[in-house]
Amino acid sequence: MSVTGIADHGLLADGQSAALVDRDGSVNWWCPGRFDGPAVFGRLLDHDAGHWSLRPEGDFTSERAYVTDSLVLRTVFTTATGAVAVTDGLALEPGARGHRVGRHSPRVLARVVQGLSGQVRLRSQFRPRFEYGRVVPRLDRQGGEVVATAGATRLVLHADTPQSVGTGEASATFTVRAGERRGFTVGYGPAYAADPPVRLDAAQAVDDAVAGWRSWIHLHDYQGLYRDEVRRSALVLAAMTYQPSGAVVAAATMGLPEEVGGERNYDYRYVWVRDFSFTLEALWRSACADEVGRQFRWLARSMGVVQDGVVPIMYGVEGERDLTEHRLEHLGGFADSRPVLLGNDAWRQRQTDVLGEALCAAWLMREHLDPMEPETRQLLRGMTERAARDWRLPDAGMWEERDVERHHLSSKVQCWTALDRAVRFGDRLGTPAETARWAAARDAVRHAVLSEGFDDRAGAFTGTVGGADLDASALLMPLVGFLPADDPRMRSTIRAIEERLAHDGLLRRWDGDPAGFVICSFWLVSCLALAGERDRAGQLFESLAGRSSDLGLFAEQIDPVTGEARGNFPQAFSHIGLINAAGALADVDAGHDVLSPAPPRLIPVGELRAPTSRG
Repeated sequence: MSVTGIADHGLLADGQSAALVDRDGSVNWWCPGRFDGPAVFGRLLDHDAGHWSLRPEGDFTSERAYVTDSLVLRTVFTTATGAVAVTDGLALEPGARGHRVGRHSPRVLARVVQGLSGQVRLRSQFRPRFEYGRVVPRLDRQGGEVVATAGATRLVLHADTPQSVGTGEASATFTVRAGERRGFTVGYGPAYAADPPVRLDAAQAVDDAVAGWRSWIHLHDYQGLYRDEVRRSALVLAAMTYQPSGAVVAAATMGLPEEVGGERNYDYRYVWVRDFSFTLEALWRSACADEVGRQFRWLARSMGVVQDGVVPIMYGVEGERDLTEHRLEHLGGFADSRPVLLGNDAWRQRQTDVLGEALCAAWLMREHLDPMEPETRQLLRGMTERAARDWRLPDAGMWEERDVERHHLSSKVQCWTALDRAVRFGDRLGTPAETARWAAARDAVRHAVLSEGFDDRAGAFTGTVGGADLDASALLMPLVGFLPADDPRMRSTIRAIEERLAHDGLLRRWDGDPAGFVICSFWLVSCLALAGERDRAGQLFESLAGRSSDLGLFAEQIDPVTGEARGNFPQAFSHIGLINAAGALADVDAGHDVLSPAPPRLIPVGELRAPTSRG
């Protein structure tokens, strides 16, 4: 059962976790320990899995927006008797600015109610449920606070208004008049820690969060095409970065369905190597190149020595490898979509495309990897050797098929990418003999793809070698430099994919995919631009950008008929697609090729000053 639509939620973040707040003022998701930790508010997946609502009593309308250049959400509620604003934010470390934003989260959710006109009667309902709704905590008054405890978790609610405490719930009803302000905070901490959860002033915490996020975006001040959309997407990627390690999670949520009522309800709160190359390109294009070295250090530390067996394709935010999947049978699921899955068994799969994505990222960031750290060099050499050895093997493919392994064309292409970039690195990565061997393997992969990957019946490169079914992953071929987009075979492929897999500008991954996959749709933008259809590519970009939520957020997929968001939310891959498509349009305008894209345009920021928190 669900309480509201997926895209009706706003994202709050603190560099270690994320919370989702709906239009009606209910926090329906929060995993306060870290992105992939247990939820204390899980109403997104079941009506009894915990929430914290703060809203007017009776009828109201609401309008919302992020405070400018921040991840602090302001919702204005209008009633027959007046209007109030509720401003929500996850607290950042007081005084944190620039690169330090989110490194040391106090793990506090702050909410401030401000009277705007007349008077409004409001109600707060604090109803935590620990471990994804399994546990009803004990709530006790301790001084002026309400403490919720059970198992390993402790939450402390501090409010300016008296709370009524019952079984598993604290509530308050109060009136706010024009000019009045009320503050609420909930702090999280381990139940047996020596120190209690941090207590902060709600208004000050919100102001500090605004100033912190503004300092981050002003430090990474992108000035290129579609500036507003790219800056918002870059801020979303920053929000989904686990700052202690630098890892970027695929999504802030788990269990949200690709198809309502379907079973593909996966946990996406982990870090995919596949996303790595696209993420780094997006960070670079959006003026966040300072993150590059940190990202490679994280990957090298997480992956360790590339040995025999399957190369790991995903990790926990601190490099954990065992992400064994199981069902949370007690949860009803979003819109009754079951099972709700915790963990993700894709960690066991062989996906040889990840080798190319990592090497592609390294080549794009080559100036930032000079000199190359020994652990990074060892990692890239190991991945290159695996590409030379494993490109002939079947795998699960980039869409992580769970039935049988196949010879996916995109995996072959990405093995070519790995070998091609390794050859380009030359003696920075290998000896002359090794480089020659890698070049020979690269040429063998290319011959196999060109001779066996194009299907005359389909008039296109297909999803699997020797197959006839179309797959949007073929659009990666010009984006990694395998073939120019204006090559006749590539033009034919782009045309076939658009004609048979697109609906109203939204591109499905394959025939039968239940909804348009956002990043694939942005790949189409890039391919059209590179094929010489710059005007149409720009029009498609603007159409797709207009399909985000009112807060500029994208889920993984969009239903092309209803326009409703599908899948986990917000989805890093979708925002990465937007940034990189804007970059591809800029490349075409500047005459750059895909291997030497246009650098981001910046305004020198000089000495960083903390911006004000108003406005």
